[in-house]
Amino acid sequence: MPDAGPIDCDVHPFVPSLKALHPYLDRFWRDTFIRRGLEELNSTSYPTVNPLTARADWREAGGKPPSTPARLAANVLDPMGTRLAICNCLYGVQLLYNEDMAIALTRALNDWIAREWLDADPRLRASIVVAPQNPHAAAEEIDRCAADPRFVQVLMLVSGEAPLGKRQHWPIFEAAQRNNLALGIHAGSAYRHPVTAVGWPTTFTEDYVNQAQAFQSGLTSLLAEGVFTKFPDLTVVLIESGVTWLPAHAQRLTKTWKGVRPDIPWVVQAPDEIMRARVRLTVQPFDGPPDARGLERILDHLGSDEILLFATDYPHWQFDGLEALPPGIPDGLRRKMMVDNPLRTYVRLKQTLGETVA
Repeated sequence: MPDAGPIDCDVHPFVPSLKALHPYLDRFWRDTFIRRGLEELNSTSYPTVNPLTARADWREAGGKPPSTPARLAANVLDPMGTRLAICNCLYGVQLLYNEDMAIALTRALNDWIAREWLDADPRLRASIVVAPQNPHAAAEEIDRCAADPRFVQVLMLVSGEAPLGKRQHWPIFEAAQRNNLALGIHAGSAYRHPVTAVGWPTTFTEDYVNQAQAFQSGLTSLLAEGVFTKFPDLTVVLIESGVTWLPAHAQRLTKTWKGVRPDIPWVVQAPDEIMRARVRLTVQPFDGPPDARGLERILDHLGSDEILLFATDYPHWQFDGLEALPPGIPDGLRRKMMVDNPLRTYVRLKQTLGETVA
């Protein structure tokens, strides 16, 4: 670990139940949820009892994932000497068809994260959860939460009602750029459409593995629709996307772009160059080869040592013990992944630490 401690770019606060958000809801919505008997709001992207959702030695009594900052500190932050950790809360607000309900729950969720997590541990930062069902309301929520410098990113799911780059989402991207926030795209789905291009899968295994397909489609949409051109200061972080798919996808997209440039004239830079400059990947789950030589080839194909960000993906079961980094990572890259790259990606981390990074 670096002397200053690593920066963990993906940990997950677990909402123990909908009742935990009641204090942060206005009276109308609190009474509505009580009257309707709503007690849970979890996406099937991460079923609670699935082994991948939480490591066995991190689970609470009764088998639920850990749900307190104290457990996060004891399980990961303290043992790893973590300097900062970014909380990405997954709670299914994107699933709701009722826009007003989604907006109310999103606001309550962000306030809950700030009060119950960020206030509890000075090492914690967080992403602003938004409900893309109403992009203008989502932009207002970004502006509201951005007043707290501990929020460093906007969080969306990779699969929603429309491809990510569609211009209906642009108010969200504009608000993120306006507030110096990264745009985090996390694995997960609103389940409006299949996660695969050929229909609905049968098993969780298919859903989980095919998230890489969704990331390819989402990244292509962002690039082809002109998001990187329209918002030149926006950095996109692909969270839990895997790593090895990116080089081949970038090469294929660049090759195709050369032949069809008039179709997207606003893309004036080669897609692979845009990706290396503006796209970042978290390293858990890591899908690279287990040997150092194979890993070296993947890193060479990525074409940059600034793309990868350290993450534990806590409490998801991606590794045992404290072996959060893939084996074979060169020493020089370790420091960049754990400290330098996160500080360059998340401008607000530098602001809150009072540091300057070249």
